[in-house]
Amino acid sequence: MGKIKFGTDGWRAIIDEDFTFENVKVVAQAIADYVNSVKDKEELRGKELIVGYDTRRNSEEYSETVTNVLTANGIKVILTDRVTSTPAVSFAIKIRNLTGGVMITASHNPPNYSGIKYKAFYSGSADPGIIDKIEENLFKSKIKEISLEEAKKKGLLKIDNVITDQLEYVMNYVDMELIRNSGFKVIVDSMYGGGGHYIEDMMKGTSCKVTTIHGERDITFGGISPEPIGKNLKELIRESKEGSYDIGLATDGDVDRIGATASDGMVLNGQHIMALLLWHFVEDRKMTGSVITTVCGTGILKRICEKYGLKLHETPVGFKYICDIMRREDVLIGGEEAGGIGFKNYIPERDGILSGLLLLEMMACRKKPIKKILDDMEKEFGSYHYLKTSIKLTEATKKKFMPYIEKNPPSAVLGKKVIETSTKDGIKFSCEDSSWLIFRLSGTEPILRIYSEAHTEDDARKILEFGRDLATSIK
Repeated sequence: MGKIKFGTDGWRAIIDEDFTFENVKVVAQAIADYVNSVKDKEELRGKELIVGYDTRRNSEEYSETVTNVLTANGIKVILTDRVTSTPAVSFAIKIRNLTGGVMITASHNPPNYSGIKYKAFYSGSADPGIIDKIEENLFKSKIKEISLEEAKKKGLLKIDNVITDQLEYVMNYVDMELIRNSGFKVIVDSMYGGGGHYIEDMMKGTSCKVTTIHGERDITFGGISPEPIGKNLKELIRESKEGSYDIGLATDGDVDRIGATASDGMVLNGQHIMALLLWHFVEDRKMTGSVITTVCGTGILKRICEKYGLKLHETPVGFKYICDIMRREDVLIGGEEAGGIGFKNYIPERDGILSGLLLLEMMACRKKPIKKILDDMEKEFGSYHYLKTSIKLTEATKKKFMPYIEKNPPSAVLGKKVIETSTKDGIKFSCEDSSWLIFRLSGTEPILRIYSEAHTEDDARKILEFGRDLATSIK
């Protein structure tokens, strides 16, 4: 039947290999058994789930298969009537008082992947305790199924559009009048995912002119991974330069991540964007609260937090850790280096469209294109350049890598003294000049991920090369 292994945000696998209809039924039955075991009234609510899906191959069919199993187990389901973003599914849990949600998506993974994300009753990534219980249920129970027609007859199924409510909330969250009157020229790359033409539609008939590329559905995603990073945004980069746009925005396959480009074609990664939006929240919006980043987060966040007296949390990689703190504390902004960001007074969930609109709001507040604002931020807080790479290891080397590096840590990186070592997630070496190097092992593949940050791109690249040389020297 193939393997089923949950990662940092659900289960993902290659379509027709491990991600089969039979395995989807197994996961759906495990989710059903979990929901039917819940006793807590706050979590259980009306014992109803939402099921949504992205633009990948077979996504509708997978969502219907999940629905067939859930409803056969006596669980009410709202099945989305169209391609839907992950944040829209999470938001529906909140406003419809649901037990949770199932999203058929592999997010930013290559086109041959699909996946299942489970969203909890608090409208965010399921915590490790919930995922553990779902995993424990795999292959335990006989799979039950009924058809969509039978589920409707039994009053267990409703097919509905949940996008409108979420987009209306997002448009009320930002100052749409300010954005619409800004006169900015914007290009949006939806990367053939769930972002469609939504941002363009919001600006129709206004002075803010938006052009969308790759807004249609393509199950191959144009032959690339729908991840908004430089190597996948070649057309957006070119159009940003040739079209003299004030900003380019890009959302990933299930619309929970954001990327951006400047008018000179420069790509703003998730680190740039989170720092910019934190600065916008405290300086322009005059908001307060704590800040959450991961071990891979940029040092500029620390500088901003120090200036404005904000508490800064550092978590392992994975939005579920950020979500956990957002549920317990007054958090202003929390996010990952990959462009997934959550915000105060919303839900503990990433949202690519909201992130993009907030960048437009910041530009409108300051009456400047994004490149000029980024330059202003670097003048005030310093320049930080972030890079990452991956190398393959043999299984034998993978097993011995972390024990070896912990026993034999470098005392300096490129002549910069290591002043702090953290093993919160992988191992991180922080240097006296604020540069750092991180090693993280993949939980599912024989891969070592290496991350670096420094004040110049050249130094960040040299640190990455230092890390690669160190890793390959271990036999």
